[in-house]
Amino acid sequence: MAQKQRGGRGQGSGGRVTAPKERGAESGRYTPPIPRDVRHSPRWYPWLLLSLLVIGVVVIILNYVQVLPASPTNWYTLVGLIGILSGAMLATRYH
Repeated sequence: MAQKQRGGRGQGSGGRVTAPKERGAESGRYTPPIPRDVRHSPRWYPWLLLSLLVIGVVVIILNYVQVLPASPTNWYTLVGLIGILSGAMLATRYH
């Protein structure tokens, strides 16, 4: 059977293409860690986070049981989901 050549550069083994890094060489991309006193979240941050999550869930539940005016509507569901997603986004930034 005939073997098909790849590329046009001959029959390479498909090994390493880039040169290996030297062990002592610095890449220049080092970013020092943020100090602990800077990573501190304000005291009101967790309260805002929890209140957005709880208000979002409460709005969706009240819309479901038709307690809110003109409910059930999709707008109350949207407001509840925005509250929940905002709380989740804040939770990713909490230190």
